[in-house]
Amino acid sequence: MFKIYVDGDAFPNLLKPILLKQIERLKIKTIVVSNKKINIGKSNFVEYMIVDAGADEADNKIVEMLEEGDLVITADIPLADRVISKNAHAIDHRGELYSVDNIKQYLAMRNLMEKIRESGEITKGPKPFSSKDAELFANQINAFLTKHTK
Repeated sequence: MFKIYVDGDAFPNLLKPILLKQIERLKIKTIVVSNKKINIGKSNFVEYMIVDAGADEADNKIVEMLEEGDLVITADIPLADRVISKNAHAIDHRGELYSVDNIKQYLAMRNLMEKIRESGEITKGPKPFSSKDAELFANQINAFLTKHTK
C-alpha cells in the first residue's frame, strides 16, 4: 500500500478534516512533514515529522523517504516535479493532480512568474483559499484514493 506525505507547512486548515477522514477510512499511513508543529488530527495512521527550518528541508525529507506510487500533497510545484520524477503522485491544495503530462507546464509558469517578480514587477499572488478549493481537493483526493486503493 502506498503512503501519503503531506507538505505540512502551508497545509490549509479547511483540508485537515477532509484528509483525516480519508486516512481513517482507508487506514493509509500518512506522514506530515514540516519545520514547525502541524496537527491535522489524531490518528494511529498519522505520523508527524519536524525537520530543521530552511527553505527546502521538508521537501528534501519527503523526497528522501518517498517511494514509487506514494502520494504527496503539496502546493510546492518544484517539489511536485521532484515527486513526479520519482514515479510518485502529487496533488495540490486546490485539487490539481500533477502528472508527467502537466508538471513541466506548471513549473515553467511558476519560473516565469518568479522572473517577473525578480525584475521588480508587482504581481498578484494566488487567490485566497476558499471552500470551493477545499471541495475540489476533496473530489480529487477521493477520486485518487478510489482508483489507487482497489
